Amino acid sequence: MVSTKTNSVVDRRDGRLAMAHFYVAFIALAVGGLAGLLQVLVRSGKFELPWGIGYYQVLTVHGVVLGLVLTTFFIMGFQLSVVSKTSGTLTNKQRITGWAGFWIMTVGTVMAAVMILLNEASVLYTFYAPLQAHALYYLGLTLVIVGSWIDGAAIILAYARWRRTNPGKPSPLLTFMALVNTLLWVVATIGVAATVLFQLLPWSLGLVDTVNVLISRTLFWYFGHPLVYFWLLPAYMAWYVVIPKVIGGKIFSDSLARLSFILFLLFSIPVGFHHQLMEPGIDPAWKFLQVILTFMVIIPSLMTAFSLFATFESFGRSKGSRGVFGWVKLLPWGDARFIVPFIGMLAFIPAGAGGIINASHQMNQVVHNTIWVTGHFHLTVATAVLLTFFGVSFWLVPHLTGRKLTKAINKLAIIQGVLWAIGMTFMSGAMHAAGLLGAPRRSAFSEYGGAAQAAEWIPYQIAQAVGGSILFLSIILMLYIFINLAFFAPKGEQEFPVGEAAQPQERAPIVFENWKLWLGITVLLILFAYTIPFIDMIQNAPVGSKGYKFF
Repeated sequence: MVSTKTNSVVDRRDGRLAMAHFYVAFIALAVGGLAGLLQVLVRSGKFELPWGIGYYQVLTVHGVVLGLVLTTFFIMGFQLSVVSKTSGTLTNKQRITGWAGFWIMTVGTVMAAVMILLNEASVLYTFYAPLQAHALYYLGLTLVIVGSWIDGAAIILAYARWRRTNPGKPSPLLTFMALVNTLLWVVATIGVAATVLFQLLPWSLGLVDTVNVLISRTLFWYFGHPLVYFWLLPAYMAWYVVIPKVIGGKIFSDSLARLSFILFLLFSIPVGFHHQLMEPGIDPAWKFLQVILTFMVIIPSLMTAFSLFATFESFGRSKGSRGVFGWVKLLPWGDARFIVPFIGMLAFIPAGAGGIINASHQMNQVVHNTIWVTGHFHLTVATAVLLTFFGVSFWLVPHLTGRKLTKAINKLAIIQGVLWAIGMTFMSGAMHAAGLLGAPRRSAFSEYGGAAQAAEWIPYQIAQAVGGSILFLSIILMLYIFINLAFFAPKGEQEFPVGEAAQPQERAPIVFENWKLWLGITVLLILFAYTIPFIDMIQNAPVGSKGYKFF
């Protein structure tokens, strides 16, 4: 039988730790959102950046601050809170570990941000060599990663304590999910930590003259693709477990949810080559293998879609709905905790289809390095994920601060979500369309490809500016809502919604808790997918200026 015993509220000490992460995340939203607005205005060809600020400077701010800082801080804060809620209050040791991770991440973020603002690290979110940043930028990124590992250690320690005190029982579903995402993050970030520590940092300090660019890009994308699932799995946590409670329904299947998370752990990491399909130096057979592994991730994604809509239909039929879609009208459309994440769910349908195109060799050749890819990212992380994070904030922030989500703020939150959907429809839609016409990504307004072709993109770039402006208004609303819920909303008790399984007698197979098995399979898949290609890259590396090959 699945255990449903949880704390009634998150302990205030744990709540302060989670809120500290959220404060940084929403500061990042403000800074990154402003940088994004400046980007689309520049791309429209109607605006020039003031005070000598460079386009690639704001592009780097936007990507790093939103793609790495906002997401990492929010996810760690969310996961610490769900572990405290479902597995018991954190111990002093676990809480101190969490605070240590938070401060190390924060110091690293400030270091990297200062270098970007000083225009010493305009190397974009991917920081590809041979673009070179100041050493403090790379050191700051290293601290962010190390701090996140320490943050994750608090989650792992809390899970291990629960297992010790509950031998032979499946762990609480939200705790299980938080653990899987933490393990995925730790394994994935080994790649980016390796390239930063052993390649880019020594290079920026002048200790070596060159780096092996292909290896640095491969190590980045070893990390870069599972990063997408590190963003996505917390949204899945809310979709699987929180949304059923919010609508008054039940979780369709506890075991199905656990299996989907295990499959994401196995198949999200050894697939980085599908981001490098157009690069030389990698044998096509290995690219083909990793494309196959990439498509394996579609399976848990479809499992998730099935589970969610089965939950909605089961809820509707329990209320007397009839017909295939009779349940739709019974969903709580006036509740921002539901409707804003639901918009994110709908956005993930075209986002998933775009992901299949990006991972397909022939179709990828059409859209590779075009702004189509940017539009795809904005449907996935900037809509499906971020709107779900906003939906979580509407109940989690007041729960942690001892306040209430009022009717007025609830209405404002719905407006914020709808504005986001409208703005993203304009911006992402225009990006996809312009990408099919060959408009490049990572570039400001230019005559790249000839004046006639550039003129063809102008209407789409103006549409991006319109959409980006609407999105910025939505960001302002979100910041107002966050500040209100954190500091000014009426005192009270806000529910932390945790769903229950539709079949309470269902017992998740204990094999899902066998981490030697799952991590072992993960490591084997990684070794199988990367060992021979890495040996080939090192053996065939170009000779450096001092006569030897650089790792």
